[in-house]
Amino acid sequence: MKKSIIIFFITGNLLLGCNNSKKTENAAIINSSIISKITYSDLTLNETEIINFFKSFPENKSITDEVNLFYKNRSYQYAWFNKDGMTTTVTNFQNQLNNYHDNYLDNSMINSRVDDLISKIQNDKAESKINESRITELEILLTTTFFKYSKKVFTGIYGNPKNLDWFIPKNKIDYQILLDSLVVSYRGDNSWEPSNKYYIALKQKLINYREIEKNGGFPKIILSKKSLSIAEKDSCLLNVKKYLVLSGDLNYNDKTILFTDSLVKAVSRIQTRMGLNNQGILGASIVKEMNVPVSFRIKQIMINMERLRWFPDEVEDDFLLINIPEFKLHVFEKKIKVMDFKVIVGKEVTRTSIFKGNISQIILNPYWNVPTSIVRKEMLPKLKRNSNYLAKNNMELLSGKTIIDPSSVNWNKYSNSIPYSIRQKPGDDNALGKMKFIFPNNFSIYLHDTPSRNIFNESKRDFSHGCIRVENPMKLALYILRNNRNWSFDNLQTGIESKKTISISNKPTLPVYIVYFTAWIGNSGEINFRDDLYTMDKQLEKEIFSN
Repeated sequence: MKKSIIIFFITGNLLLGCNNSKKTENAAIINSSIISKITYSDLTLNETEIINFFKSFPENKSITDEVNLFYKNRSYQYAWFNKDGMTTTVTNFQNQLNNYHDNYLDNSMINSRVDDLISKIQNDKAESKINESRITELEILLTTTFFKYSKKVFTGIYGNPKNLDWFIPKNKIDYQILLDSLVVSYRGDNSWEPSNKYYIALKQKLINYREIEKNGGFPKIILSKKSLSIAEKDSCLLNVKKYLVLSGDLNYNDKTILFTDSLVKAVSRIQTRMGLNNQGILGASIVKEMNVPVSFRIKQIMINMERLRWFPDEVEDDFLLINIPEFKLHVFEKKIKVMDFKVIVGKEVTRTSIFKGNISQIILNPYWNVPTSIVRKEMLPKLKRNSNYLAKNNMELLSGKTIIDPSSVNWNKYSNSIPYSIRQKPGDDNALGKMKFIFPNNFSIYLHDTPSRNIFNESKRDFSHGCIRVENPMKLALYILRNNRNWSFDNLQTGIESKKTISISNKPTLPVYIVYFTAWIGNSGEINFRDDLYTMDKQLEKEIFSN
C-alpha cells in the first residue's frame, strides 16, 4: 500500500505539523487498482454459496456488490480462513468491532451471529458438514460486516456532508483493496479505521472522557463572587482543582482553597483551550465552560470525529486552513504550521461556507462590490431617505459599466431589488480595507482586510456577511508572495499608497480549506473546544445519536 501523510489539522492547533512515521501505513486511502494474484488459501467458495447467503441474510445492493466483487477478484478464495483454520485477522476484526461499540456506543455493528460462529468454530475442531457450513457462513458474514463497518468508519455516519453545507471533497476509498491488504497481512493495528492521527488523538480523548463520565464526571463549580485571582482563598477552588487535574490542565492537586501560581497557569491553559481571553483569572465565562457536562463533551468529540472522516486523507504540502468556530487562519508550509492569524467570520444568518479554494490573486486597493442582499436589506431604505447616502460613503451607482447619479433615480418605486449595482471605491473607509485575497468559488467568499481592526480583540468574532476578514493582511500577502521577487514589503506598500487598484497574480495557487471543527487536538496534545457557532453540531448530532 502506498504510504501517505494523512493530516489534519486543526490547527495549529489542529494540525500538529508532522508527518506520519514510516511505520504507519494509510489504511484510509490506497492508490492501487489491482488485487494481488497470490494464492491466499486452498479453500474456495462458489458463487452459489454467496447468492444463498444473501437470500438468508439480505443486504442492500451496494454491500452485496462489494462482497461479490471481492471474491471474484480473488478467484473465490477464502479471506478469513486458510488450510490451518481461522486466521488471526478474524479475532483482530472481532476485537475492533467490540472496541467500536465500546467507544461510540453504536449497536449497528454488533452481530451476535459473528461471535457465536467464531466461538463454535474455535471449540469444534472436528471436521464435519456442520462445521464446514459454519466456516462458509462466517467467511461471507465477516466480509459483509467489514464492508458495512468500513463504509461507516471511513466515510462517516452521515450520508452526504453536502446536506450540512460541507463542500470539501474527500479522496475516494477503495474498500476492495483495503480489505485485501488487511486479510493478507493479518494486521492487528489501527488499520481497521482511519489512521488520520488527529482522528486517533480525538478517539483517545473520547476514551479518557468516557472514563471521567464512568467515575462520576466533572465536579460542579459555583463561584461565590464575580471572579477569583491569585492569592485569594475560596472553598470553590477545591472543586476547581479537582476538575483541572481530571482535564489535564493541573498536574498536582494541593487540596487547598488558595489560588496558587500553578492554578493561574492551569486556568490560563483551559481558557486557551476554550478560546477565551487568556487571563489566568477564574470568572463566569470559564466557569460556564467547566460546568458543561462531560456527556456533552463526549458528544462534541464524536461529532468532530465524524467530520474528520469527511476531510481529505491527503492534502497539499503548503496550504491555508481556516477553522470557523476557532476564528483563526493557520498557515502550513511543508505540512508544518508556521503562523496564525485572527479572522472574523460570518454571522449565523450570513454564514461563512465550508469548502476548498485556491488563492489565485491578491488585489490592492480593491473596490467593494456590494452584495445584492446588503443593497436590498440595508442600503435601499437609506437611499429612499437620502440619495446622497452613496456619496457620503465613498460609493458609486452603476448601470452596467456606466456610473450614474443616484439623485436621478426614483428610489421610492423600488421595494425589493434595483436594476443597478453599487460599489465602494478604494479608500481608508473601504469595507475590504487595502487588500483582497481571491480564491474563485461558488459562494462569493474571499479573504480581505478591514478598516475596523478593534474587533480582532474580541474572543468571539462572527461579525461579517460571510467573507473572512483577516488581521495583518500585509503579513499574509508577503507570505503568499514570498517567491515573487516583484512584490517585497516596499513594493506592496508603494502599490497601496498609489490608491490604484492593482491585481497581483499568484502562481502556483495556494490551497485554502475553510472548515468547521468545534473539538480538535492541539500542538501539545491538548483538546480544544469551541461553541457551535452555526448550530451545525446540533444537526449532525441528530444523525449520529438517533441510531
